[in-house]
Amino acid sequence: MDILTDKLIMIALFILIIHSIETLAYAVRLSGARVKLLASALSLFNVMVMVSRLANMMQQPFTGSLTDTAPKENTLEFVEQQFRVLIGAASIGTIVGILLLPTFVAIFSRAIIHLSEEKGSIPALFKKGFSIEYFKRGIKHIHMPSFSYLKGISWRDIPIKLFIVNIVITAIYTIGVLSALYASLLVPERSTTAVMASGLINGVATMLLIIFIDPKISILADDVINQRGSYLSLKRASVMMMGSRLLGTCLAQLLFIPGAKYVAWFTQFMT
Repeated sequence: MDILTDKLIMIALFILIIHSIETLAYAVRLSGARVKLLASALSLFNVMVMVSRLANMMQQPFTGSLTDTAPKENTLEFVEQQFRVLIGAASIGTIVGILLLPTFVAIFSRAIIHLSEEKGSIPALFKKGFSIEYFKRGIKHIHMPSFSYLKGISWRDIPIKLFIVNIVITAIYTIGVLSALYASLLVPERSTTAVMASGLINGVATMLLIIFIDPKISILADDVINQRGSYLSLKRASVMMMGSRLLGTCLAQLLFIPGAKYVAWFTQFMT
């Protein structure tokens, strides 16, 4: 049976979109600090988050069906290979988000200003943004990242602890659902318990993200707006977090099977 099915490719595209948007979340504060409208930036980005959440809701049932439709022979090996493709899609999505950073900051910064001019009306902003005139303006701001964009950024300034924590959190978040689904195959007698454990795993990863990562980046953005910090420091932190996120999706490949075995083991205490 062919591993790369149409369904798997569709799920991979959804995951690619999700991780691209979540990677660009680090650039939102860059845009907000650039035009000194951080609250408006976060509000506008919620529209993109809504697209990400919708894509996530659509792909999860299809991802679950991969275990249901797997062949009876070599089931574990077949599903593992398919899930590793999906983890790879997460890495590709993160790379896409990184490559879009300069373009996103340039266009999103202007979108924030226009949102302010439209008194916070998203429909009015979309009406203006999708006009031919503004579409042509937006195309002019599309450009690939270059080494000049990283000018002034030194990897020696990276806070190692924050860098490592974000790698681990990203890895856990990436494999949360997949490891739980794979665990349901390892312990079929507790399959439902294993699948439902994915919410707990992603919940813990989200809590860690909120506690350890988001506040530090938000404070840097506030310091830029209040002229207590430099825009370069914020850009350095944003690029660093994107890099650690990419490494986190790579680490997810290593943690996928151990994570599934841990979920399978843990389910015995829930029955």
